[in-house]
Amino acid sequence: MSILYIAIALVSAYIIGSFPSPYVVAKLRKNIDIRNVGSRNMGAMNVFYKVGFWYGILVLVLDIGKGAGAVALARFLGVSELFQMLAGVSVIMGHAFPVFLNFKGGKGGATTIGVLIFLLPWGIPAYLFIFLLCLWITRFPTLSYGLAFFNFPFIAWLVYHNGWLVIFSILILLIPALKYIPRVIEMRNKAGNWKHLLFRRNLKDRL
Repeated sequence: MSILYIAIALVSAYIIGSFPSPYVVAKLRKNIDIRNVGSRNMGAMNVFYKVGFWYGILVLVLDIGKGAGAVALARFLGVSELFQMLAGVSVIMGHAFPVFLNFKGGKGGATTIGVLIFLLPWGIPAYLFIFLLCLWITRFPTLSYGLAFFNFPFIAWLVYHNGWLVIFSILILLIPALKYIPRVIEMRNKAGNWKHLLFRRNLKDRL
């Protein structure tokens, strides 16, 4: 296995992740810096609320595509599964700390989805089911897609029988989770209690 191909896979993944799709879409559509409005997160949900539904969908697709595309490129280059997983980490780090925006990016949730659904495609049906069920109960999109992530370690174990993918699918969630902690604290302070934080009145109820 060529060290050059490994380097290309990891560096390309970071550059792909660094493409600031939420920032670009918000700038082109409304000439705003998405990092300075709403939740100040450079992610699809903030674009949903501050730019528009279909623009949020566009950003979601682009960010998921970044994650899947980076790992697909690594696989195309013929690197081992370990380096495919490291490419997944690299693309998420690129989104969270993009070189094109002075390393101030989003939390990486959608990009993480892209990485996991490429490596563990059998997790997609379970992910969608859990997401929709949680959304119906809580009306809280971010919490819903966050909870749906937890199906991937079980899929890696029960379907793929791959211990490395089990460990990877757990550890990779730490990047968006750790970046999301300050936002959780902010929302808890605004909500006044955990019930309002976790269970929203409707999809437009945003803290």
